[in-house]
Amino acid sequence: MQGSRPRTPSADRPDHSKRPFDIAAVLRRIRRAVRELPDAAMFDLRERGHTTVFAQLVACIISIRTRDEVSLPAAIRLLDAAPTADAIARLDEAEIARLIHPATFREPKAAQIRAIAQRTRDEFAGTLPADFDVLTSFRGVGPKCANLALGVASGAKRIAVDIHVHRVTNRWGYVRASTPERTMAALEEVLPTRYWIEINRLLVPFGKHICTGRAPKCSTCPVLEYCRQVGVEEHR
Repeated sequence: MQGSRPRTPSADRPDHSKRPFDIAAVLRRIRRAVRELPDAAMFDLRERGHTTVFAQLVACIISIRTRDEVSLPAAIRLLDAAPTADAIARLDEAEIARLIHPATFREPKAAQIRAIAQRTRDEFAGTLPADFDVLTSFRGVGPKCANLALGVASGAKRIAVDIHVHRVTNRWGYVRASTPERTMAALEEVLPTRYWIEINRLLVPFGKHICTGRAPKCSTCPVLEYCRQVGVEEHR
């Protein structure tokens, strides 16, 4: 019911109305729930043929502070026009910014993307290696984008924690962490490695359409009996 206030268990007082948390069962149910929802942007991009670490890193940069509905078409426009690091390096920043419009901060993102393309061409012969240290050596590339690009493009066992993964896993009570970076570290301790790549693919659509930031759809949530609803004060 709208406006209801579910009981939130404290760290030292478990909620006995809930089932013991089972990540395998939870993700199995979420897999079914999101089957008909749009895929997370970078996984969608991979299915469209943009499979390299470079393409995935570029797409992640475009997605920063930008909704998938905007960032995915922007990434497709850029990568269809210039699918390789060498091709993007030959574009000027204004043309890159035009292609990724209306992504937020398109001018600084265009400069960043061109710089990465030039360095990829000049230092790595046009092929960006699947190496976390290399990716995070680029200005503005943090662990989330590096891990997501590596996981999607090369299958590397990396956890990419965006706002959806952070919010949902803490709301479940599966981890307790104050930032996405700390959630990533916490998940590395408890999440079986077989789910490290998939969790982003599942929780992005789940977090956007079901376990939303405000007033999540708890009444129809497929994993309500496992979720501790930490911090939920209003739901649908």
